[in-house]
Amino acid sequence: MYQREEHGFGTGGAGAIALSPSGFGRAAPKPRRSFATVDLVVDLGSRIGTGEWFRGLGTLGALIGGTIWLAPGIEPLTVPVPAAMASAQYDEMRSLSIAPIAYGADTGRRLAPTDRAQPLTSTPERPELDIQSAIGLGDGLARVLEREGAAHDDAVKAASLVAGAVPLSDIAAGTRLAITLGRRPSRAADRPLDALTFRARFDLALSLTRVNGALTLRRQPIAVDDTPMRLTGAIGTSLYEAERNAGASPSVVADYIKAIAPRMPIDDIMASDRFDMAFEHRRAATGEVQTGRLLYAGIVHQGETLRLARWTLGGREQWFDASGEGERRDGFTMPVSGARMSSGFGMRFHPILGFSRMHQGVDLAAPYGTPIVAAADGVVRFAGWHGGHGNFVQLAHDGGMGTGYGHMSRFIVRPGEAVQQGELIGYVGSTGLSTGPHCHFEVYRGGQVIDPASASFEMTQRIGGGALAKFKAMMGRLAGLPVGGGAQTARAKVLAKG
Repeated sequence: MYQREEHGFGTGGAGAIALSPSGFGRAAPKPRRSFATVDLVVDLGSRIGTGEWFRGLGTLGALIGGTIWLAPGIEPLTVPVPAAMASAQYDEMRSLSIAPIAYGADTGRRLAPTDRAQPLTSTPERPELDIQSAIGLGDGLARVLEREGAAHDDAVKAASLVAGAVPLSDIAAGTRLAITLGRRPSRAADRPLDALTFRARFDLALSLTRVNGALTLRRQPIAVDDTPMRLTGAIGTSLYEAERNAGASPSVVADYIKAIAPRMPIDDIMASDRFDMAFEHRRAATGEVQTGRLLYAGIVHQGETLRLARWTLGGREQWFDASGEGERRDGFTMPVSGARMSSGFGMRFHPILGFSRMHQGVDLAAPYGTPIVAAADGVVRFAGWHGGHGNFVQLAHDGGMGTGYGHMSRFIVRPGEAVQQGELIGYVGSTGLSTGPHCHFEVYRGGQVIDPASASFEMTQRIGGGALAKFKAMMGRLAGLPVGGGAQTARAKVLAKG
C-alpha cells in the first residue's frame, strides 16, 4: 500500500525538520562573549604570539606607564658635610679614641685638669668592708676575725659573746663567716667589727651587730627534724648500687656492709634479697640536710630476716641482733706488742728455784715499762700481789675463758672493772720470781691452764635483763619507720641549748 522509504521523507512537519541537515534551514547562532568572561590577567608565558597574548602585554605596559606618570617626583637627600679638621684637631681626636690602635699609635692621652680638680693626699677608704671567711682546722674565732682586719678588742669581745651561747669547740672547721668591718679612725688603726653572722651549729645561727657602739648577740634557733631515714629495696645486681640509688651515702653503705658481713658472707647475697636500713638524718627548716651514722641494718635472705642495731654494752658500741647477741670475735690479742717469747709452755728448769717444774704460761720479754693490754674483752677478777707472779692481773672472759698477766711493774685496773680487748691494764716489769723484765702470760679454760699458743675461742657479748627490753623497743622503732621518711612522722624541734 505504501512504498518503502529509507530517507525519512515520509515523516512530516517537525519530524522532517529535525532530521533534515543544516543546509535546509538557518545555522545555529554563535555564543556571545560578555565582559565577565574576558581574561584580564593574561599568562604571558603561554600562547605566545596570539591576539590574547598581545592584549596582555599591552595591559602590562599601560599599568607600568600609569604608575610612572602618577608617581611623585624623587628629589636627592641633602646631607651636611662637616668641615675638614685641622691637623691639631685630628691629632686630639686620635689621642682620645681607640682607632689609632690600627695605626700603632697610643690612645687615651691624659687631659690637663681644670681648676675644678683637686689633688688628693691619699686614696679614700671604703666606709665598710663585707668579707666572706671560714674557720680553718685548728683556728679560733678571734684569730680569724683579727686575720681579716678586725680590731683585737672587738675580736676578743665577739669570741666571748659567742662562747656564752655555744662552746667554741662546737663550731666546726669550715664554718662560713659573714663579716662586716666599719670605718676606722685612721689608716694606722684596725677596723671595728660592725657585724658577724654564721651558723654556729646545725640548729643554731648567731649574729652580732653593733648597737650604740657596743656589740650585741642575737640567737636564731633553727627548727630541725631529726627523724632517722629508713630505706629499703631489692638488691638486684649490686648491693652497693642498690643502696646508693635508694639515697644512702657512701659512708652509710660502707657501715651497712661492715655490719652485715660478719653475720652473712657478702658473696651469698642474692639478687632477690632485700636490704633494710635506717640512719641518722637531720633536715633543717632552712633546707640543709645532715646525714649521720647507720643505726639499723637488716636483710631478707631467701625468706629469712636478719636485723641488727647499734647498742653500747660495757662501754663499747657494737652491733647486736634481734635476740641481743653481739658480734663474734675469734682469738686473742697479744698482750705485749713486739715482745719476744723467751720461754714457752710446759716443763722447764726454773732459773731461780734450781729445779724443773711446770711452766703454766709463756714469757714475753720486753723492755721495762712496755704497755700490757687485755688480750680480750673481760672483767678484772684479780689485781694485786700473787706470790712468784709478783704484780699479777687475772681477767675473766666469755665462754669460761680467762687470762693472767704476771711480773708487772705496776697495774692500773681494779677487781670488778670491765676492760676491752687492747685496753691498757699495766706495764712490763720484773716483780716476783723473775730474772728480767717480761710478762708472764697465762690462759685458762674452765679454770685449767692451757697452752696460749693453742688457745682459740669465740667471744660473744649478750644484752640481758632490762637492757634487752630497751634494745628490742629501740630496734622496733627503727624497723617501723616509714620508708623514705615522711612529714606525717617527722617532728620539727627547736634544738636551742642554753
